[in-house]
Amino acid sequence: MAKRRPLPLIIAHRGASGYLPEHTLAAKALAYGLGADYLEQDVVVSRDGRLIVLHDIHLDRVSDVADVFPDRCRDNGRYYVRDFDLAELRTLRIWERYTADGPDKPAFPQRFPARSGLFRINTLDEELQLIQGLNKSTGRSVGIYPEIKSPEWHRAEGVDSARLLLDLLLHYGYRTAADPVFVQCFHAPELRRIRDELDCRLRLIQLIGQNDWQESSTDYEALITDEGLHALAETVDGIGPWIGQLYALEPIEGEPVSTGLVSAGTGGRSGSASLHVSGRRVGARIRDVRRYGGLVFAHARCQRSVY
Repeated sequence: MAKRRPLPLIIAHRGASGYLPEHTLAAKALAYGLGADYLEQDVVVSRDGRLIVLHDIHLDRVSDVADVFPDRCRDNGRYYVRDFDLAELRTLRIWERYTADGPDKPAFPQRFPARSGLFRINTLDEELQLIQGLNKSTGRSVGIYPEIKSPEWHRAEGVDSARLLLDLLLHYGYRTAADPVFVQCFHAPELRRIRDELDCRLRLIQLIGQNDWQESSTDYEALITDEGLHALAETVDGIGPWIGQLYALEPIEGEPVSTGLVSAGTGGRSGSASLHVSGRRVGARIRDVRRYGGLVFAHARCQRSVY
């Protein structure tokens, strides 16, 4: 009998963000309860040097910052986490994500009601305490999946977000490749720096976007060549392409597939990939998912039904 492939890890994308506002502690607690293997964190830095769990360096698409601090936007009209201390950030309400057209235009109308709830910004420190506390009380070992957001931008602002993250992870006991943590980033030079200069032994994931996304100065077209992938294998433990780089989906009737950025896989430095799907009805559309190290879901409830 052929050896059965291990099931991919289930990574909760921004927590159970298909059900509750992204990156709130409520969304993380729900994802934990739904059985996710890992919870994802996007990490940015406040003015007073605190690590904030938020997908963007901006606040204005997920909060009421324009109402609370109407005069604190930059010249481009955006409100930046970096311009606020933690005490100020705690005064904001976090909402379901909305579009550039305003808070009355939710990005995902089928999700949690727009402009409602009493959700707040949380720090990475608080989230790690929650996850480790739940691991203790449940006997599970749910891991973390932090992404260093926009390290080039943060460095231009005078802050080394990667070093701050690694210091905090060390404080909470995440030290080696055996620990339940993957550190991910879109910027390839930052991951090389983390591995070589900062001597990080944690598992690293290279996220692979497209050049027109302008996620970083990294040339993703070069990364996905044979030469680029072999070079990555010298530094990282996995890659995170987005679904369009892995599959051509068959046309379907009804609700379209909702996809996002890929988070990454497990395995050695051969560069095992993972598949990131945030739609509810993916089982009939995706084939051969066992070849990937991890799947990233906004709706964590569908996790094992995919297989």
